[in-house]
Amino acid sequence: MRTNSLPKNSPSRFLVQRLGFSLLAFVTFLTVLPIILVMVHIIIQGAPAISWEFLTNSPRDGLRDGGVMPAIIGTFYLTIGTGIFSVPLGIGAAIYLAEYASESRWTRLIRIAIINLAGIPSIVYGLFGLGLFVLFLNFGTSIVAASLTLAIMTLPVIISTSEEAIRAVPSSFRVVSFSLGATRWQTVRRIVLPQSLPGIITGVILGLERAAGETAPILFTGAALFLPLLPQSPFDATMALPYHLFVISTQVPGMPIQLQYGTALVLLSFVLGMNILATMIRSYYRRRRQW
Repeated sequence: MRTNSLPKNSPSRFLVQRLGFSLLAFVTFLTVLPIILVMVHIIIQGAPAISWEFLTNSPRDGLRDGGVMPAIIGTFYLTIGTGIFSVPLGIGAAIYLAEYASESRWTRLIRIAIINLAGIPSIVYGLFGLGLFVLFLNFGTSIVAASLTLAIMTLPVIISTSEEAIRAVPSSFRVVSFSLGATRWQTVRRIVLPQSLPGIITGVILGLERAAGETAPILFTGAALFLPLLPQSPFDATMALPYHLFVISTQVPGMPIQLQYGTALVLLSFVLGMNILATMIRSYYRRRRQW
């Protein structure tokens, strides 16, 4: 019987394999190169603006001078608030879909709805938050309203990635746990969740990173152009790095270019810091994983 496959030790086979690896490496390089160039450009342009004064002072002189400390703290507040609202709900929904819900038409529709929600433009979430949280629930332009809006926006990412991480745990772990007399919740809490933590943490950080870098949702719900004082309660408005960067880049005439790139560099460092922290936590739990 004739076959079109090449012999295992054929030189042509190794040539095709090497060509394929080279092509994949080239495509990867083309994908990563623009990101590296953008980061290098921001670092070169923004590094001269970075100083202790820039990081610890408030803006002054019509935002043309001073620092970004209120925007840094406001971004931190919004990220923490988003996590408080979205992480428990997202992981809880993922646990239910992966471990408790039976496969049916309704669960398939729910998963399709979650995927579709992940593709909705962020400006739509901002308008939804304005109508529901700011106006209808009367939270006003506040950290709470912005955090709830960002939480709804990040929920699809957290649910999808967490569900995939939970489903990736081998079923043999569950079988052994059930055979020892454990309940389903005990199995989920003591076996499944610890083994799926690396994937869950990845989903959480991806969702929170998106929240930290968004401008449109907080534009309507919680961001302020300038505040002389830091927010005193969750129902106060706050400055935020993405909105502050948008304002000084488009709304302030005569703005020094170094301050614009310096603000962008601070925001980039904030997001990269979250990535590094997530990588460290994920690596720690992967070393403890038993499969």
